[in-house]
This record gives sequence, structure tokens and C-alpha cells, in this order.
Amino acid sequence: MTKNITATHLTAAYEKARFELLTERGPHGHWVGELATSALSTATAVSALSLVERHDFMIEDGGLFDRQSKALSPDHKAVCGVPGGPLHDVRRETGNRTDLSKLILRGIHWLADHQNPDGGWGDTDRSYSNIATTLLAVSAFRLTGVPADHSDLLDRAQQYIDSHGGVCGLRKRYGKDKTFAVPILTNCALAGIVPWSEVSALPFELACIPQRFYHFLQLPVVSYAIPALVAIGQAKYFHQRPFNPLLRLIRSLAVPTSLGVLQRIQPASGGYLEAVPLTSFVVMSLASTGRASHPVARQGVEFLKSSVRPDGSWPIDTNLATWNTTLALNALSASGEQIEELAPLDWLLDCQYREVHPFTGAAPGGWGWSDLSGAVPDADDTAGALLALAAISSQDTRNTLRRADISRAAKAGCRWLFDVQNRDGGWPTFCRGWGKLPFDRSGADLTAHALRALHVWRHLLADTQLDVAIRCGFAYLTNQQAPDGSWTPLWFGNQDQSAEENPVYGTAKVLLAYQDLNRGETPEARRGFNWLVTHQNEDGGWGGGPALADQFGPGRTSSVEETALAVEALLHKRGEPDFEPAISRGLEWLVESVETGRYLECSPIGFYFAKLWYYEKLYPLIFMVSALGQANHRIPPWLDKEPAAAHLSC
Repeated sequence: MTKNITATHLTAAYEKARFELLTERGPHGHWVGELATSALSTATAVSALSLVERHDFMIEDGGLFDRQSKALSPDHKAVCGVPGGPLHDVRRETGNRTDLSKLILRGIHWLADHQNPDGGWGDTDRSYSNIATTLLAVSAFRLTGVPADHSDLLDRAQQYIDSHGGVCGLRKRYGKDKTFAVPILTNCALAGIVPWSEVSALPFELACIPQRFYHFLQLPVVSYAIPALVAIGQAKYFHQRPFNPLLRLIRSLAVPTSLGVLQRIQPASGGYLEAVPLTSFVVMSLASTGRASHPVARQGVEFLKSSVRPDGSWPIDTNLATWNTTLALNALSASGEQIEELAPLDWLLDCQYREVHPFTGAAPGGWGWSDLSGAVPDADDTAGALLALAAISSQDTRNTLRRADISRAAKAGCRWLFDVQNRDGGWPTFCRGWGKLPFDRSGADLTAHALRALHVWRHLLADTQLDVAIRCGFAYLTNQQAPDGSWTPLWFGNQDQSAEENPVYGTAKVLLAYQDLNRGETPEARRGFNWLVTHQNEDGGWGGGPALADQFGPGRTSSVEETALAVEALLHKRGEPDFEPAISRGLEWLVESVETGRYLECSPIGFYFAKLWYYEKLYPLIFMVSALGQANHRIPPWLDKEPAAAHLSC
């Protein structure tokens, strides 16, 4: 930075960011946001729709299957998943251009236009290539049989796949977790890229066991992947039957019951988790086994048709409306704004689950990431909603009925958090004690968020239960702190860091819990604050990497999201000589990014599941408002004058 900021600069930057955030608020009073377009989602959707369209053309003589009995013909394996096979020929000869055909063609052309220079594809248009998404993109091209505009596209993609180890490289990426590796290999097998012997058999018969026993079964997939377990497990079974006759019998008998489970847990929207990849894997698996007309497949297709974007691509998920709204409200409240009239209270209360969730069996009281039917209650979104309700309640002192409604919802939400806390003291995402696979285990970021939420509602809670939960939570955080003082989050990463982790996000989020619960001077917190200071980039920001440097010029490597989070955490140390220089440089970076318009630029820092990257349009804006708002609300001593008090116009 070439100049020092003043209070005037800081106030102007905050008001500009705040205005932009309020502009993004939807007509119904909440924030919806916009998730990144995804090559991975687009590839899986194209594959699913291609297989569904293929099975709309039934060949009566050599028959694929009987429409009524849905029994597979002996020739099933000869025609399914083989580009150029009989069904491809039927489609070409008829020249039929259905709605599905149009979607498939647009998706394929989008993929062709977004191949990276190295021949691969990344999860988003700002992501590095990876073996998983590249295999899925190639599978989409193979299944459609549509020639690409670029003649060498598949050759370059194959070179990328070979150079990254092919199937072995894919397995190395995911390790023991089969949640995503098996669906990818299934998609590849359906496209004829790999033999079915490469696809692990998933025990779909276990889905017939009552849900309350799932966490005892040590399933090879994470808790939210039951639809994939069932549909992909059945696809493997139909395409390559097990040698063991007893296992064949068990799985044969389990097909109708497990399919019933799949239908029962499908949300009204048709999209499992509102996620395009998961829904696509279910649809393609059912279609490949002759059940393209099954209600689950039909509803899944409708979800894919409704979620496609105008350019022919698909996002990773429909939206993060609940998450974005609570983040925005908490950012504005922390900035000293009056949000009681701004907050969509009725909408937020309606987003709370009041019945046992059919997908994960979660008890009532939690919140999911969206107001849509495919969302699932989880610890992070429940904590965010509880913090937002506390902010609303603290400002609205007049309406007794409103405060009573908020208190009832808060008690239920806190009970939900108490019930899902793991034995290790930390909080998982969805289910208590499910397992150790990625995204099922406890996470430092989730635990810190839950601790802050419980603490802010401590006046409603039993002291003993709260004390135990907080003590165990901080013991977990102490155990999870790295020797260098940092914490690693579960749901956020940085594609330029080792192991694709994001210690800036994790450390900042954990330190907020230490501060809120008056533990900011503990040795663990001091090490965390010192880690943030020592990992500030030369440009004054945090995080980022070469991809951002390429986008914004030499020396501009930091990201808006990570810099804002680091500054927000460090602001608690304002006035201390060891931290003031870092805070000052960080604020200068943020203010300049607002002045230059860079504050709206997103970085792919989000993990959806199994290292599936995304970015969200509102993240940089919300994090910026939170950091600048808190700095503006309490002007640091090294700025030149007090600004006028900020007031939110509704």
C-alpha cells in the first residue's frame, strides 16, 4: 500500500460495501446469493440427462427391458453406457430434439468452451483442473456422442488424465472415502471409460435398516450420501452381479425396499440436498438400470431442468439463502447497525425444522443452509441462525410476542446443538457420532460457531449443561490447534495451500469464539493471533494464491474473503502494539479493494463435499461489511478522526 487510510476513507468504504449488500437483498427480505457455475455439476447433469433420454427410446425386439416389469434384458450391459451403441443410433436416426436434447447440447458446448489450458476441468471457472472433474467431463462427452467444437478436446483431456494417474489418481485424491470416488467411477463405467470391476460395490441393502442404527454400521459413505449409496449400489449390482449367491439373494430382495427409502427421502424439489451432482448420480444410476421412468428419476430430471442456467451450465447447489441471510444479518449487527426492522424474522423462523428430518433423521430444532426442501439441518447453519436471532432480539425490546417466538426457537435450536455435540467435544455437520469420514467428523470452525451461539443464549439455558458443553468444546479446540497456532476448518479450503486447507478461515473463526467467551488472552488464543500476524501477505492481505495474482496482476495474491476474516479477528487486538501494524495494513488492503471495485471478486474457498469447490457471490461482500463495519464502529486510535455514526436505512 502506498497510502495510509483515514477515518473518512474507512467510513466511505464501509458505506459503499453496506449499500451493495443491501442492494443484494431480495424482494422477500432475505439474501439468496449466487453460487458458482460448476463444470462438475454440468458434466454430471449432462450424463444423467443423456442416459434418461437414451432410455426413452425402447427397442422392442432386442429389448432393453420390459416397461411394465422393469426387468433387465440379457442385452442390457451391451447397450448401456456404450457410445455409438443401439440407443445412440436410434436417437440419431430419429433426429428427435427434445427439451432434454437441447439441455444436453448446451451443457456440452459450455464444457467445451470452459476446458482449462492444461486439458482438464476444475470444479468452477476459477478452479484449477482436477482428476475428478476431468473424468466426469470426458464421461459426459462419451455418453452424449456429440462432437465437440474443438477437435483435440478429448485428446488433451486424456493427456491430463494420464498425467494425473487415471483411476489410481482419483482414488489417491479421496483415500478411504467412497462418497465421491464411487459415483465418479460409476459415471465413467456408464460411459465405457472404465470397466465395472473398477467400481466398488456399495451395500445398498443397509439402507433397509432403520435410520437410527446407521451410525453403528460404519457405512463407506458420509451421512448425507444415502441416496448415492442406494442408487449407485443398485447400478453396480445390476451391471455386475456379485459372485456370492447369498449376497446376490440379499441384494435382490433389498432392491424394492431400498428404492422405497430413496423415494421417501427425496425432497419435494426432486433435488437431494438441492445438489446437482448428487441428484444427477441418482438419476443416471436409475436410468442405466432401466428405470428412467421411475418417480425418483422423473423428479430428479425436473430438478435438473429447473436448475439449469441460461448459459447451459449448472451450479453446484440451488442456493445458500438461509446461510447467506444469517451471515449478512450478523455482519450488519456486529457493525452497530439496527437490524430489527430489516431482518426477515418470520421467514427465518419458518426455516427452522420442526419435525424429524427424513434424510438424516435429525431431530427438530435445527436450520439448514436454504429455505428449499432439499436442505438438511446442520450445526453451522443452526449456529448462524441462533446468532442472528439473538441480534434481532437484543434490538427489538418492544414487541413481547416477537421476543417470545424468538426465545422458543432459540431454545429448540440450542437443544439441537447440545444433542449433536460429539464425544470428542466438537461439533459435526449433520449427525452426532456418525463416523470419521470427511465432513462427518467434528470441525474446528463448526465447534467455534456452536460455542458462540450457545454462549449468546446462555440466559435461557441450564448452567450445568452449558458449562459442560463449553468446557468440552474448548478442550476439542485446544486439541485441534496445530503446533504453529492455526486451526483448519472443515468446510472451507484454499486451492493454493498445502492439502488444499484454509487455516486463515479456520483460525479467524475459532478466534472469534475465544473472544466472545472472554478467552482471548489464553495461550491458545495468543498463538492463534500471532499466527495470523505472521502469515499476512506482502500486499497486506491474507490468503489467495497464484490464481488471483494472474487475475489481478503481480503482487496481488490475497483474497477478499480471507483478508476480511483475518482483519475481523485481529480487530479484537486493536490498541496492542504487536497487532496494530497488521490491522492497519489489512484495513488499507480492504479499503483499497472497495475503492477499486475488487471487493466484489469471489475466490473459490468453499468446499461443498469431498473437496468439491465452489464460490459464492455474497461471501466477499458480507465478510467485507463485517470487517469494515466493526472497524468503522470503533475507530482505531491511529485513524485521524471520528466519522459520523453509521445508521442503516431500511
